[in-house]
Amino acid sequence: MKVEFAPLSVPLQRRLQTASVAQWIFSFLGLAQCCTAAFITLFFTRFWLVSALYAAWWLIDREKPSKGGRRIHVLRNCIIWRYMRDYFPITLMKTAELDPRQNYLVGFHPHGVLAAGAFLNFCTEASGFSTLFPGITPHLMMLSLWFRIPFFRDYVMSGGLIPSDKESASYVLQKPEGGNLLAIIVGGAQEALDARPGSFTLLLKNRKGFVRLAIQHGTPLVPAFSFGENDLFDQVKNPKGSWLRRIQHWLQQIMGISLPLFHARGIFQYSFGLIPYRRPICTVVGKPIPVQKKHRPSEEEVDQVHQKYLNELSKLFEKHKAKYNVPEDSHLEFI
Repeated sequence: MKVEFAPLSVPLQRRLQTASVAQWIFSFLGLAQCCTAAFITLFFTRFWLVSALYAAWWLIDREKPSKGGRRIHVLRNCIIWRYMRDYFPITLMKTAELDPRQNYLVGFHPHGVLAAGAFLNFCTEASGFSTLFPGITPHLMMLSLWFRIPFFRDYVMSGGLIPSDKESASYVLQKPEGGNLLAIIVGGAQEALDARPGSFTLLLKNRKGFVRLAIQHGTPLVPAFSFGENDLFDQVKNPKGSWLRRIQHWLQQIMGISLPLFHARGIFQYSFGLIPYRRPICTVVGKPIPVQKKHRPSEEEVDQVHQKYLNELSKLFEKHKAKYNVPEDSHLEFI
């Protein structure tokens, strides 16, 4: 006998979608602190052995994040990510096939405030990455700082996140069997300080490390632009030269992370809170740019490939912007 369940009501679906987004925001804003506090606190309770055993495991497993991480497919396929996808909604679009016999380096733009599109598209299966790109395993780079936090490191590794350092990137790109995609949010945390609705400013003009990395491994570069990424939150005005911007840069230099003062809506009301607005995000993945392998590329060679990448990213943006209600006179600005 086949048992059929009644579909969820629209209000209940909305509540579940909002709850999933709230859980995601909490996981990155509060879970790291909670994990650290729990690890330390357990040492002073009768459960001290839990932290002691984890510390021993952590020592043995310390190289795992830089060796491709440890993804857990059950968590990548968790239903909560599908609710998060439907909240905005978030979609992933490909414009060209990727050969599973090759490795690829994807430049993701823009960072946005919390990189929602990058996380959901590359760290979960909610948008159907494996269906769109069969035979390709995605890896997303994240600040190395987060992999030093007990328990939390295992959580972020489960989705395919790896530290943003050269050793971790090279491990993925040099795999001879191919089938690996390394996604780098090129603008990084600093770009988040310019993330606000209607902004198309990318911190990319002098960011060439990812291009040099691609040349050294002979890995094709793939531009990806996430339309709507900057529309999820409002941000307190922080023009360059302002006291707030100087403080944010100072804190970034000390901690390695930026602290944009953002706000949007609440869980139960729409006037103010930290829950992002319900605005669609579509991440468009462009076609691969062939790169000739050279162990020690010259500055001129890096500049040539970098300029080609900028041109292809601009073409991708111009070709698809009309579909996502971007004004005709809006263009990418590289700083």
